[in-house]
Amino acid sequence: MHADVLLLGATVIDGSGKAPVHADVAVTGDRIAAVGELSRLTADTIVDLSGQVLCPGFIDIHTHSDVTLLLDPAGESKVLQGVTTEVTGNCGFSPFPLAPARLHLHADHLDWIAYAPELSLDWRDLSGYAARVHEHRPAINIAPLVGHGAVRLAVLGVAERAATPDEISTMKRLVCESLEQGAFGLSTGLTIVPSAYGDAEEIEQLVRVVANHDALYATHARVAAGPGFADVEEALTTARRTGVRLEFSHLAINEPAKWGRAEDVLTLFDEAERRGTDVGFDVYPYAASSSALMQYLPTWVPAGGIDAMRRRMADRAERERAEKEFAEGFFGGIPWHWDRVVISRIPRAASWALGLTIEVAAAEAGCEPVPFFLDLCLDHGNAVDGVLFYRTEDDVRAFLTHRLSVVGSDGIAFPLDLRGLKPHPRSFGTYPRVLGRYVRDSNALSLSAAVHKMTGAVADRLGIRDRGRLVPGAIADLVAFDPATVADNATFTEPASRPRGISHVLVNGSVVVADGEQTSARPGRVLRRNS
Repeated sequence: MHADVLLLGATVIDGSGKAPVHADVAVTGDRIAAVGELSRLTADTIVDLSGQVLCPGFIDIHTHSDVTLLLDPAGESKVLQGVTTEVTGNCGFSPFPLAPARLHLHADHLDWIAYAPELSLDWRDLSGYAARVHEHRPAINIAPLVGHGAVRLAVLGVAERAATPDEISTMKRLVCESLEQGAFGLSTGLTIVPSAYGDAEEIEQLVRVVANHDALYATHARVAAGPGFADVEEALTTARRTGVRLEFSHLAINEPAKWGRAEDVLTLFDEAERRGTDVGFDVYPYAASSSALMQYLPTWVPAGGIDAMRRRMADRAERERAEKEFAEGFFGGIPWHWDRVVISRIPRAASWALGLTIEVAAAEAGCEPVPFFLDLCLDHGNAVDGVLFYRTEDDVRAFLTHRLSVVGSDGIAFPLDLRGLKPHPRSFGTYPRVLGRYVRDSNALSLSAAVHKMTGAVADRLGIRDRGRLVPGAIADLVAFDPATVADNATFTEPASRPRGISHVLVNGSVVVADGEQTSARPGRVLRRNS
């Protein structure tokens, strides 16, 4: 047998959770042709991986690279980590379905994740979006979800009200069409307008469509301050009532009064599973989150879209009401600690504030934090982001090491040249950080367990049958790394730093990283459910 690529002498971890074995791997076309003692084979490309681990490519179950991979198909920040598939459409965002009469609202909505206000939305559904991605030839694969925010916006715009039965029927049709075109499931973003305007009954009706297709329901849950964990309980109730497979997005405890209560949260998941609910959750290994600052406003403030919000806030009484409610905390009363909120993205006109805390930036502007924050949103809409240091390492570790967790970055495929932006380092370091910090340095996870949480377990959650395992016949999405040196270098002040210790990455059988450097290969595809 002659192979296209022959990978010799590696410690192979197959993605199933099983112990490593010493083996060679042959790749022919886009598939793994053989695993074993293959040193006598000939191949067009032969790579010596002695001392390195070879495993399936990492499947990032929670990303927002829907649009950035159109604008920068190389996807450097993810490729160099060993990510071979991005699961997009999370938190209620997706670039489909699009209503032609509301393209300006869709553009505003996508500005949370697009980093490109000039984007031309010249498609309408998943098939059209997939065709556009194909034209741009990304380096890695995209496995799309359909976002509830996009669906609701297409039907109701940014209306802060309950949907009518006819509107719910239309939303169900759009979800069904997206699933039939290959979406892997539905996501919600229940703290993010307009997904936040959907009540539990609306969500349940849409999720029943997902359950009927045996697809995945991924929820950025409806966080609310208070004594319990109503966000987790609402998600678990929806899953129990519908029978859907639930993926709870970026599990974390963001309310200071609840820090240290990870075991209480995990007990809810354990009990739900014991009672028969198919449930899991994803985690990224950082004690800080990041989002557009608009998410933290009272939900009535951005109703109707950015222009409507600006008109509303021009009324003195409405402005005073917004400032009063906002000052009381976010998500129903989580207190503001302005020294824990860092501006990570802002248009060039206000770039002086980039990297500053709200506390410092407001002081430099000669303003109090509350009106300063509100003015940022009024001036820049969804194009201003913040990093919130509102988590603890102990909670992160408890969630990451739990048997039901998988790894997801909640990040974006960026170029290394960020042109001054300072996004959360999760986009550049999530996977090597797990392998270095939580496997090698602290022994919180075994190497096989960590790889399983990044590969086979994720493929199982999504229902992808031919990826996530390093076995003959599987698609050759592969990553090789040195377990003794692999580590993240990305920091909150210098996020665009490539990791170390990752030598080779293959996507669909093509080498996209060789000796730590990205090649010109662009073999990525839009994956479709059940295809």
